[in-house]
Amino acid sequence: MQVILLEKVANLGNLGDVVKVKDGYARNYLIPTRQARRATDAAIKEFEAKRAELEKVAADKLAAAQALGDKLAGKTVRIAQKAGVDGRLFGSVTNADIADALKAQGHDVHKSQVRMPHGPLKAVGEFPVSIAVHHDVVAEISVVVVGETD
Repeated sequence: MQVILLEKVANLGNLGDVVKVKDGYARNYLIPTRQARRATDAAIKEFEAKRAELEKVAADKLAAAQALGDKLAGKTVRIAQKAGVDGRLFGSVTNADIADALKAQGHDVHKSQVRMPHGPLKAVGEFPVSIAVHHDVVAEISVVVVGETD
C-alpha cells in the first residue's frame, strides 16, 4: 500500500515521503496513529496544501524535544533497590523505574523513551542510560543503583 507520511517515522522516511508499506502495517499502525495517510491523488494535493503547517508543527516538536534533551543531558538518577551482600539486586531496575524517578525530578519521560540496550540493571553501581526524547534527540543520563538492606 502506498502511504504519505505525515511525520517522521523511524526506519521508514521523513515528513511528506510517499512510501510503499505492507497493508497491515499501514492499516493497523500508521493510519490509526495519524503518522501516515493513504496516498491517493486527493490526499497528496491536500497534503501539499497543508505541508507548511505540518512542517511547523514538526519543528515545534523537535524544538521542545531538544529543550528537554538539554535539561536531561548529564543528569544523575539515584534508585534504591533491595540488594544482597554481593551487590546483586533482588529483582532489577527497569525502564519504568527510571522513568518514574525522572518524573519525580520533574521531567516528562515515558518508559518507552528509556533505552536500555543491555536489558534491566541487576547490580549495584553506576550505569549510563539513553533517553530518546525524539527520533533525532537522544540524551545520556547516569543511573546510580544503590542497595538497601532491611
